[in-house]
Amino acid sequence: MTLGIVAPLAYGILALIGGVIGYRQANSKVSLISGGISGLILILAAFLQLQGQTWGLTLAAVVTAVLVITFGFRLVKTRKFMPAGLMAILGLVALGTMVNQLVILR
Repeated sequence: MTLGIVAPLAYGILALIGGVIGYRQANSKVSLISGGISGLILILAAFLQLQGQTWGLTLAAVVTAVLVITFGFRLVKTRKFMPAGLMAILGLVALGTMVNQLVILR
């Protein structure tokens, strides 16, 4: 299992958990839905890579990039590190890992 598989899997699990926490703490259905959808897509992308489908890594990188941008805007807007800042930083780390794997594959 490569880092290109571990990164979207880990970030997908964090997105799922974050969506549930956002729903429980703030009763935010948007957090639950967006965290659930993006988390499941990232986990699916990791599973696709395990099956040898290299486009799963591209899918994971695109979803992660969208999440990093979203959390970055939210961090600027709220000026609160938790959860937007943490998810943006972890997303950047995951995205960097995925882009590195994409470069290696090409």
